[in-house]
Order: sequence, then structure tokens, then C-alpha cells
Amino acid sequence: MEFLCLAPTRSFSTNPKLTKSIPSDHTSTTSRIFTYQNMRGSTMRPLALPLKMSPIVSVPDITAPVENVPAILPKVVPGELIVNKPTGGDSDELFQYLVDILASPVYDVAIESPLELAEKLSDRLGVNFYIKREDKQRVFSFKLRGAYNMMSNLSREELDKGVITASAGNHAQGVALAGQRLNCVAKIVMPTTTPQIKIDAVRALGGDVVLYGKTFDEAQTHALELSEKDGLKYIPPFDDPGVIKGQGTIGTEINRQLKDIHAVFIPVGGGGLIAGVATFFKQIAPNTKIIGVEPYGAASMTLSLHEGHRVKLSNVDTFADGVAVALVGEYTFAKCQELIDGMVLVANDGISAAIKDVYDEGRNILETSGAVAIAGAAAYCEFYKIKNENIVAIASGANMDFSKLHKVTELAGLGSGKEALLATFMVEQQGSFKTFVGLVGSLNFTELTYRFTSERKNALILYRVNVDKESDLEKMIEDMKSSNMTTLNLSHNELVVDHLKHLVGGSANISDEIFGEFIVPEKAETLKTFLDAFSPRWNITLCRYRNQGDINASLLMGFQVPQAEMDEFKNQADKLGYPYELDNYNEAFNLVVSE
Repeated sequence: MEFLCLAPTRSFSTNPKLTKSIPSDHTSTTSRIFTYQNMRGSTMRPLALPLKMSPIVSVPDITAPVENVPAILPKVVPGELIVNKPTGGDSDELFQYLVDILASPVYDVAIESPLELAEKLSDRLGVNFYIKREDKQRVFSFKLRGAYNMMSNLSREELDKGVITASAGNHAQGVALAGQRLNCVAKIVMPTTTPQIKIDAVRALGGDVVLYGKTFDEAQTHALELSEKDGLKYIPPFDDPGVIKGQGTIGTEINRQLKDIHAVFIPVGGGGLIAGVATFFKQIAPNTKIIGVEPYGAASMTLSLHEGHRVKLSNVDTFADGVAVALVGEYTFAKCQELIDGMVLVANDGISAAIKDVYDEGRNILETSGAVAIAGAAAYCEFYKIKNENIVAIASGANMDFSKLHKVTELAGLGSGKEALLATFMVEQQGSFKTFVGLVGSLNFTELTYRFTSERKNALILYRVNVDKESDLEKMIEDMKSSNMTTLNLSHNELVVDHLKHLVGGSANISDEIFGEFIVPEKAETLKTFLDAFSPRWNITLCRYRNQGDINASLLMGFQVPQAEMDEFKNQADKLGYPYELDNYNEAFNLVVSE
């Protein structure tokens, strides 16, 4: 979600270990920052920047408490490289990693995945754009490599006792498959909020599924308790040398399949994949850049590298759930500090556009996290005008929840720049709507929402149009302005995309009305639990919910809360435990609903 207000300008102190690399033809943005709170209260973010950053707190270790404190970060354009200055690491340790990667037995369960030239992306970007197809693995993800490599190095006695892990996604399937292959009981603790399709997939591979807790943290805590109680070996999803080395086998394959690579782009969640690939490449082909990619709302590695130690996010955007990690690993962070060239960030609409790009190439559908690296690589090439270079991006998985496709489809056109979401205000009078349609001209409508209301002097129209050339869109907006029709480009405002287009004409002139967006688990009992916390104490004035095929969903609510009761209301919202943000400070929201 993005807020349509300008951030104050003040200086940003750059960590000496992490600086922004900006070519001479780009203006530095390090002096423009944004501030925000933990989805509680007022927020300020730059105009038209697709940020849904999570609030953070810097912590030196995993046991430190997470505080809800404001954070200040530099404004970063999608694809803009945030450069890490690698320290190099211990040569003896790195060499042992290399030896172990080359000797890994992962091919007992994994295939050497193809490295495919994406011809349409290559033509569009002017580079040789290759996609490493880890989505072609048996479990449709790279995760089986790390799980199997670690488990294959356990003793027979340890395997006979069994292994355990906590996961709601691809790691769970990797551990289950490895257990099946090694004749070992694999217990998988999954949150009760896990979609049934993922539970069924783990069970189909022989995994012993235990449902516990509403969040991953609760499931992981329970898994660690069972590990201690029952003597089961815990298989972490990323933070173990054995897991890192297994993922590093992808690097050996890329190096065999292609030479003279400008950069390899790697999705980053906990950091196991990038740590493994970087460990191989920086010893065998050190001139190849290793670049990590994270969503804006799950930028834990980017922020950790910036701070010089691990940073834990208090909330994580789960749109790309496979990389939605609040705290990166200790081993993985060390390897990234030592070896990688930098990080780039991408927005959810850019990820969606990358999914469409891959679909257009060969009619394959990646999961959201599986397309993160492709989105980052494409944005990097466009930002720096890279030409005639070999670019590799890892497609890390294809376990897409079918119900999430509608959200991806909504965002894909916006992310590619081929579609724009606009709001136009016009005087409510006879013939004005016809004039508006005429001004849109040759730009084709893909969606339009308009409702007359006698309570407004100005009518509001929310609509989407196809965009062939940015100049055409700019001219149309200028023509609207000349005709006294103010038009806003809301293409990267996720609140509008998710909710507000359904609420045109929704102004009700209700006294003491406030609005909040709550991030809630997608479970049947969630709405009742939510309403029990607020009703009948405060009147409910608005409710909009749409299943997104995700672990969490966005719930937009309106309440009548007198100013004198705001502290009580916020305390109740805090007790509920769901991340939330009061949207009265979202300019787009006020324009559409609160006018």
C-alpha cells in the first residue's frame, strides 16, 4: 500500500558497508526519505512510490524483543542496486563449502534444472535474459536441495529417530520428500492457517503433518519443543551450512550452463539460496555479480546488510509468501555480508508483471515468490539501461495457490506499465460524463466505475486504461486538467487496487467515522473474532473483505469512534493482535470515501 503524500526531506546517514550505486544520469535519491509507524496511526510515504515496507527494529540476535518503533529508510526505486561491500570471508571455510557443494548428493532427488533463454524478455530489455527453472523440480521448488543435502548427512541413528521442521510452504515439501527417499519419518508442523492444498501436498509426499498455532512463529516454537522432547533432528528452512550447501548446487549448474554472466539475480527470504549460490560463484567466477531481490514489504536482508547486523521485521507482507521472512538466518547473513554484490527491491505489481512475462514466454505460471528474482532482474536492466549482457534470474518455485491468481492478474498490467489506474474528478452536471469519455480518447478502458451522488459537487470516476506509450497517458491527464477535471494516477496505490475502487460513491457523511485496514488470517472464524472485539462497543459503518489466496488477507473496516474514545479503541485493536493501519491519512482513501 502506498500513501499519496510527500515525505519530508532530510539527510540519510549511509552505512559505510552498504551504499547506493547510482549512475551519473540518475539523480541521487538518498536525501529523500519516508517515515512510518507499525501499521498504527499516521503514515507518510512518497507520492507514487510502490512501497509497502514493513516497520522494523534492529536486533543483534533472534531472542531480542521486537519493538514497534518508527524507522527511516532511503527511498529506493525498483531495480536500483543497493550495493554491499563484501568482506570476503575466511578462505579455508569458503573452500570447504565449495568442496561440499560439488560433492552434494542432491541429485538423488533433484534434477539439473534447465536454464532457458526468455526470448520475449530478452528482446524487450535488449539483453540475453535467462531463467533458471527451479520450478521444474518434482516439488516445483528448489527447497528439496537444501533439505536433502542436510538430511543425507545425518547418521542412520538420527534418521531412525526422525526429523522435524516448521513450514507452511515449499520447505515442508522438500523435507517430506527427503524423508521419503531416506526412509525417515518427517514431522512437519504447519500453522492452522495453512491452505489445505499445501497440507495435502505435504501428506502426499509422506510427511506427518501437525497443525499448531495461528502463525509461523507459534508453529516453529512448537516444532522446536517437539524436537527437544522427542529427540527429533530439526531441519531449518535456511539457516544451516548443510542447507546452504544444498542450495549452492544451483550455482554449479548455472556455471556449467552459461559463461560470461553479468549478474545472477536470486530471491531472498531467509537467505539460504543466495548464500549457497554466492559461495560457489565468488570462488569460481568472481566477476559475476550476485544480486539478491526482496519485496519492499519483506526487505529483511536488505535492512540487515544496511544496519551491519540482522534486523527483524515486526510485520511482513505475505504477497510473496515464500520469501516473507521476518529475520534472516545467522549463517546466511554472514555469507551475504562476505560475498554478495547487493540487493534490489521490487513491488507486488512488479512481481505480478514478472509472472505474466513468464506465462507469455511458455504458458508456465510461477508462484509469487518464484517470480521475485525475474522482477528484480528486469527492473535492474531497465533502471541501468543494461544492454547485450547475459542476465540470469532464478525462478524459485511454482506452487501457486489458484485463488491468488485474480490478485496477480489485477496487479500485472499495472506493474508492467501497460495499464494505469486513474481517478478523475469532474463537476456533476449533464453531459460531463460524455465529455470525460471523449477526453480519454484512444486509450482503451479496461475497467470503469462511476456512480452519481447528489451529495457531492464533484463526481469521482475510478478507471483503468491500456497504455501503449507513457506520453499518451501524460497527454490525456494534461487534457483532463485543461478541462477542469483533476486526474490522479493511482496505479501503485494498493489500497485503491484492493478496496477503494469498489467504494465509489460511498461517502455517507457519518460523524466520528474512522477507517482501518487490518491484516488478518484467512480463516473462517477470523471475522467473528474480529467483530467480537469491537461490536457492539463501536458501530460498524463499512466492511470489505476479499480472499486473496494468501496466508493473510486485507480487511477494510469503518467504525464510529468519538475522539474521546480513540485511545480505548486503539488499545482494543492492539489487544486483538492483528497488524493494522488507520487509513484516514491515506489521501486516496479520503478522496474516494471520506469526501
